[in-house]
Amino acid sequence: MTPAHWSIRPAGPQDAGDVERLVRELATYERAPDAVMATAADLATALGGDHPLVHAFVAEVDGRVAGMAVWFVSFSTWEGKHGIWLEDLYVSPEHRGLGLGRALLARLAAVAVEHGWARVEWNVLDWNDPAIGFYRRLGAERLEDWTVHRLSDAPLQALATSGNTGNGRCDESGE
Repeated sequence: MTPAHWSIRPAGPQDAGDVERLVRELATYERAPDAVMATAADLATALGGDHPLVHAFVAEVDGRVAGMAVWFVSFSTWEGKHGIWLEDLYVSPEHRGLGLGRALLARLAAVAVEHGWARVEWNVLDWNDPAIGFYRRLGAERLEDWTVHRLSDAPLQALATSGNTGNGRCDESGE
């Protein structure tokens, strides 16, 4: 069997269909196949334009997109520096073991270092032992003292429309 030829490259709107396919594969792996609402059109819009707020790298194996790293720029007020938030890292099961996940993360690390940014961060499900082991082998540390919070759907809408409920003014900090 001939070894596969693979490469990592920036993704653009033209890759939206492949990115959507991989997002759906990831959602199935994470036991939430019906949770994906994003369409290829949504992803094309997010990855396009003059100043996209979402970025991605894709891994191609023999010319076919087999993995992705979807990310955006974050900021640490404590460090006073930007970083990268890795939203999704995924490699299709049939292409695992080729080094694609490591290569995608290495590309993100290179972007952070090139820009003088402080870190690359992401979430991983607590039951995903293969991913946790992979990240630890790369030197990533688990932030035990932090928990993720999310405001979405009806509670997000309710808060957005509630306005200032206090007896003073509401400045941009929310205080």
